[in-house]
Amino acid sequence: MAIPLKRAASTSLLYFFVLGDILGAGVYVLVGSVAAEVGGAVWLPLVTALCLAGLTAASYVELVTRFPRAGGSSHYATRAFGSAAGSLVGFCMVAGGVVSVGALSRAFAGDYLAAVVDLPTAPVVVVFLAALAALNIRGVKESLRTNAVATVVEVGGLLLVIGLGTWVVLRGDADLSRLTRVDTGEGGLNAVLAGTVLAYYSFVGFETSVNLAEEVRDPRRSYPRALLGALATAGLVYLAIGLVTSAVVPTEQLAGSDGPLLEVVRAAGGVPGWLFSLVALVAVANGALLTGIMSSRLAYGMAMDGLLPKALTRVLPGRRTPWVAVLVTTAASLVLALTGEVAVLAETLVLLLLVVFTAVNAAVLVLRRQEGEADHFRVPTVVPWLALASCLLLFTRVDGEVWLRGLVLVGLGVLLAAVNHVRRRRAAPVAAGDRTTTAR
Repeated sequence: MAIPLKRAASTSLLYFFVLGDILGAGVYVLVGSVAAEVGGAVWLPLVTALCLAGLTAASYVELVTRFPRAGGSSHYATRAFGSAAGSLVGFCMVAGGVVSVGALSRAFAGDYLAAVVDLPTAPVVVVFLAALAALNIRGVKESLRTNAVATVVEVGGLLLVIGLGTWVVLRGDADLSRLTRVDTGEGGLNAVLAGTVLAYYSFVGFETSVNLAEEVRDPRRSYPRALLGALATAGLVYLAIGLVTSAVVPTEQLAGSDGPLLEVVRAAGGVPGWLFSLVALVAVANGALLTGIMSSRLAYGMAMDGLLPKALTRVLPGRRTPWVAVLVTTAASLVLALTGEVAVLAETLVLLLLVVFTAVNAAVLVLRRQEGEADHFRVPTVVPWLALASCLLLFTRVDGEVWLRGLVLVGLGVLLAAVNHVRRRRAAPVAAGDRTTTAR
């Protein structure tokens, strides 16, 4: 019998988990990439991405309060559409988490670290991922407490950027006219949507928290407050960041930087660049830690459902953490981090998550005909429909090159789904025969 996971996470720890994962997932890294797509109106794709992400987040809250299982998205798809769909969705989610950790570990070794110390990328990535895996294996409470501290640091860093940017505006050294410029040559709507795809990466993180459902003390009470509250908080912070970065830093300079928020600090003066870089490194590391927790817990949950090898269900005695799942997902992230670039990995993650989100929003509508936990959170029916439409819209904005790369991973997920479907069909007659023999 498998050892159950320990229920150690409170509502406040869950809130900081979601907030830390969202804030560390992209804003410290991708604001410049968004500027390259949309021009000076950086805030517009951020607000658009928040609204689209909020629709799917509401669907997640309904499902996690009805079915509080570690498998998250995979479990919902399995209940709604069968094990083949669950395998595909779960694989895309695990792959997305692994890709995200790879992207963030690569970002950790980039311009922010270079402002503090000059080290080669590969050794930094290896040591970084090894340290995250060790913390993950040590325990979810330790990881979430570390996250709570790191989230305070990264929020403080973002507030510092907002404060410094505001000071530059007040002293008359900013250009507020940039805030209304959509001038990349792609056309207004196309530019905003292209920026929204990248900005969407900055809001991912809310979906990872549902994989902690078996480690949260009171999921039905905690998730609506923590998940939606954290998403709203992140949205307000991002709006302010988008406004000040674009006003203070010329668009071309912002678009060409791997450490875009550091450009605001340099423009303001008075704060050492290396000091802010340390804050940014904490934020990036925190995002990687939380996404690594999600990936390992989802792999564990899928293995418990028989969708991945049973070895991934092995739990460390005493600590009661899925150590095999942690090691396997970390190794995959290491390979990607050593072979890919941050922006490419980020766009690939968005594509994988759109596959997942489409299935989850459809599952909300299907699963309303099934029984679940009593007194669960329920969203208006129009919300999952709008969320489905938003996913389809974003699909049309993904670049062809990213589609080719992402379809390779989706293809592996389809192969896994087919193998699990055949295995289940072969196992069904055996199980039926065993029941007949027992009855005799």
